[in-house]
Amino acid sequence: MASYGREDLEQAVKVIRGGGVILYPTDTVWGIGCDASCSEAVKRIFEIKKREDSKSMLVLVDSVAKLNYYVEDVPELAYDLIDLSDKPLTLIYDGARRIAPQLIAEDGSVGIRVTKEEFSHDLCARVRGAVVSTSANISGQPSPACFGQISREILDAVDYVAEYRRDDARQARPSGIVKLGAGGLVKVIRE
Repeated sequence: MASYGREDLEQAVKVIRGGGVILYPTDTVWGIGCDASCSEAVKRIFEIKKREDSKSMLVLVDSVAKLNYYVEDVPELAYDLIDLSDKPLTLIYDGARRIAPQLIAEDGSVGIRVTKEEFSHDLCARVRGAVVSTSANISGQPSPACFGQISREILDAVDYVAEYRRDDARQARPSGIVKLGAGGLVKVIRE
């Protein structure tokens, strides 16, 4: 049984399916999110964050099975890294596909994290696709470590704010980031 309210998840799913933008808890920091295949919603997130289009954002999926849908060729190493990681890990893959073009870096890559956190996992499963996850801050400002640190400007700009974990004051941290490139390249970007 989920520890969040069913209505909370259903409302978040409804907003995302309608092309809207939400604020929601993830396996790391609170995230601003939308359907990763909806260019208009992704554009709104860039506007909300006052972020340059050239800075890509990562996406969340609920299972490793979804990776092959969004990445042309998932390296075998990715599955091992996901299985062995004891903390949230974002992997950057070459050959991004089936997502909004603004989410694809100039080199054709995309950052994807398989989320194991209850709410964000179930959100991705119910949306049946990738959900954008970018920190809930204006670009250049510090990422809020808990819900109470999110600015009024961000809260007012989204279409829905999840109820779940608002009172959780634990200091969240961003995920590790590893780029997996051609020829077996492995580059740690953030531990």
